[in-house]
Amino acid sequence: MSFGLLILRVVVGGTMFSHGAQKLFGWFGGGGPRGTADSFEAIGFRPPFLLAILAGLGEFGGLAFAAGFVTPLAALGIATVMITAIGAVHWPNGFFNGKGGYEFNLTLLTVAVAIAATGPGRFSIDRALGWDDNLSGGWWGVGVLGAAAAISFVTLSVLRKRGELRAAAA
Repeated sequence: MSFGLLILRVVVGGTMFSHGAQKLFGWFGGGGPRGTADSFEAIGFRPPFLLAILAGLGEFGGLAFAAGFVTPLAALGIATVMITAIGAVHWPNGFFNGKGGYEFNLTLLTVAVAIAATGPGRFSIDRALGWDDNLSGGWWGVGVLGAAAAISFVTLSVLRKRGELRAAAA
């Protein structure tokens, strides 16, 4: 089981890290903070630069997720960004990723919450530090999902101007 958790953490964490590096540093063909902020502004987020940095940090935390370091916190960053992305962009497009839907985001969200619920496993920094007994158990998954949903709700309802989004989409 621990080897399977390691594989999940490394693949999903590496994927999230690379997306965060695109937002924060412009690596891997990304737009960097300014390009990401422009994209966020186009879909109605305010303040776009700050939110671009926060989204980038949440995704860049995939590095900690991959290593199994402060796993619930890393999972929270991933889950928050994925729920917000689903609510802001992907939900209206339906389920399938090929049509811009939320399929991929939901998968990453699910893995983050599941790892928070089960713990990072034997091959993790949390285990090496002796933290894994305190950072595992189903309630961590519930907490991560609940906190991510609350943060995303505030982000989508308070930090996003819907009128401008409709005008931009028209």
